[in-house]
Amino acid sequence: MNPISIHTDYITLGQFLKLADCISTGGQAKFFLQETVIHVNGELENRRGKKLVHLDQVRVDGCGEFQVIRS
Repeated sequence: MNPISIHTDYITLGQFLKLADCISTGGQAKFFLQETVIHVNGELENRRGKKLVHLDQVRVDGCGEFQVIRS
């Protein structure tokens, strides 16, 4: 599981995908979420505005497994 560090209280799923290098621009998030299976803490998620907080686990098909870490 790859740690992704944030410096704020939360990060949106769309921003997270860019930070995790799953997409190259924020504009790709909407289409990426429509085409890719993503689980947040074991539950299917497709909202790019979903707030991710410290210790949330994210699994992105074809990209990997990640954990949000607040530093």
